[in-house]
Amino acid sequence: QVQLVESGGGLVQAGGSLRLSCAASGRTFSSYGMGWFRQALGKERDFVAGISRNGATIYYVDSVKGRFTISRDNAKNTVYLQMHSLKPEDTAVYYCAAEKWGYAGLKVGEYDYWGQGTQVTVSS
Repeated sequence: QVQLVESGGGLVQAGGSLRLSCAASGRTFSSYGMGWFRQALGKERDFVAGISRNGATIYYVDSVKGRFTISRDNAKNTVYLQMHSLKPEDTAVYYCAAEKWGYAGLKVGEYDYWGQGTQVTVSS
């Protein structure tokens, strides 16, 4: 089992940047595929980005391509989401998730473990 703790959220003006971090417990972090999802108020939880266990496969939702970058440091048991050119529509709670088969899943149901989330608010 793995526990996930997100950090790095906050309030930023449109056009600004934030870097989210997700620290994972346990020795098997490098075997998990990792993903970032977000959930805006009153909406469903949506996929943002995913990365396979060795970082060779990465996916992004179209709306963040060119602005967000997912990466991982297996030595630090941490996955990151670097966000640039933030827009008000990026406002949401951002969740980190782990997928035990090591793939970069695109769907909520493919992930086995979830963090508590970190709020990102982008003001116009």
